[in-house]
Amino acid sequence: MSERNPILITGAAGEVGGVSQTMVEMLLEQGHPVRAFVRRDDERAHSLRQAGAEVFVGDLLNIADVTAALTGCRRIYFSMSLSPYYTDAVTLMAAAARAQGDIEAFVNISEYEQSFMTFEKMTAPEQERRSWLGGLVTQWSPQQRAHWIAEQVLDWSGIPTVNVQAAMFVENPLLTWMTLGPLSNGELRLPFGDRRLAPIAGYDVAEVCVKILTDPAPHISKSYALNGPELKDMHGFAEDYGAALGRRVVYVPEEVESWNESYVDSALAELPHTAEHLKTLTRLVAGGGYRGVTNQLETLLGRPPKTVRWALENHPRIRTLATASSEF
Repeated sequence: MSERNPILITGAAGEVGGVSQTMVEMLLEQGHPVRAFVRRDDERAHSLRQAGAEVFVGDLLNIADVTAALTGCRRIYFSMSLSPYYTDAVTLMAAAARAQGDIEAFVNISEYEQSFMTFEKMTAPEQERRSWLGGLVTQWSPQQRAHWIAEQVLDWSGIPTVNVQAAMFVENPLLTWMTLGPLSNGELRLPFGDRRLAPIAGYDVAEVCVKILTDPAPHISKSYALNGPELKDMHGFAEDYGAALGRRVVYVPEEVESWNESYVDSALAELPHTAEHLKTLTRLVAGGGYRGVTNQLETLLGRPPKTVRWALENHPRIRTLATASSEF
């Protein structure tokens, strides 16, 4: 790939430790030119410039901005924070990519329950859907639906696409900042009962996407369902939190809707789309969803994936809590 063709990374100014930001760092370290698409020209954009990225400030919902950002790029990584306009943004990027006409790879991140979000199951009778989804819900969240629709749009577009379908991230707010209060008292309070999960480290997803972008040909038109390497219950998670914090942590199960009201609704009252997505996730997990494990991640990485414990030990909010705890 010519040095005149930077790789476009959207969502580049996300939270520290986010996939897009980690990808920018990895690509720059490997000597690839990067154009980082950000919403605001703030301190995070300044940090990206200092690291060596070309920063484009714009709006993913403005077709003129999207087209200008894409000019000269032939490989794209598309990500956007939780938004009721997510499908709009993907479609605008796809339209700009089709108009430009020389795209080599469009790497699309999807976050949904891969085992159930098929056309056949999404259109099945309500009681069948409820049974598959664990009994607490009959529909997926608006954000999950948007990711599914985005994959259909990209398929119809004819753009050379790779779908990276990542399961729940260790860095998900449900498993990080919403747990901080109880964790400070040595308790992991989550509404997941005895269910087992295999969440994925954002770092691993970033590395997979970088590998695809730097050598896309073997991956075009493929979809990869990625999970973390360890399927464990919440007591096992409590041990990982304890190791990251340097203190004993015990799991305290909570009822799903009470937990949603106490932790999600109270924190996200002004962000109903985000709140609905996270509440649907708790219901899906409590009902037995997100339980699969595949070997695709290790195959793509060529190494063992990062563990939950590693991801927690390297999460800024968890590290801050660990430092605060050690001062007492």
